[in-house]
Amino acid sequence: MAVSDRPAERHREIGRVFTDRVRGTRSWDAPCPVAGWTARDVVRHLVEWLPSFLAGGSSVRLPAVPSVDDDPIGAWQAHVDAVQALLDDPATAELTLSNRHIGQLPLDRAIDQFYTSDVFMHTWDLARATGQDDRLDPEFCALLLAGMEPLEDVIRSSGQYGPRVPVKDDADTQAKLLAFIGRDPQWTPAN
Repeated sequence: MAVSDRPAERHREIGRVFTDRVRGTRSWDAPCPVAGWTARDVVRHLVEWLPSFLAGGSSVRLPAVPSVDDDPIGAWQAHVDAVQALLDDPATAELTLSNRHIGQLPLDRAIDQFYTSDVFMHTWDLARATGQDDRLDPEFCALLLAGMEPLEDVIRSSGQYGPRVPVKDDADTQAKLLAFIGRDPQWTPAN
């Protein structure tokens, strides 16, 4: 995967874009490109998986956030602010995350590689589900795709990604990345 040498800055930018989509959401029950998910479920996923990932492999405990069911905007804002504060803290550079699947990594690198990248990809899901601007940074799409393709067997066996969706050879990088992670780049909500 494409790891940044400035994980706090990358999270700040990707988090800002996702926050804009969260604040622009008008229907939290809107169906999402992830089968069985709604817009609210996209936020729930991002708010819920990182705290347990960190707690399972480090001494870091993120603060509790409001319920996504009651206040998805508040839950997201509290969560993204807590992650940003963690990444902005100079002491974080000295922390490591230990995980049986990925070994030991500097904590900020693990957040960047696994979590910030996930926020980036789920930005499309939320934007597409809610009729907002769903364009993703093409350079980061290309970096992620280049980093993920050599690991396709491992990625698919994790159960975290759906089957690759076929796209035309001349599809843009965003469409190729979305197809790789199991999204139909042409997906639209049913009317």
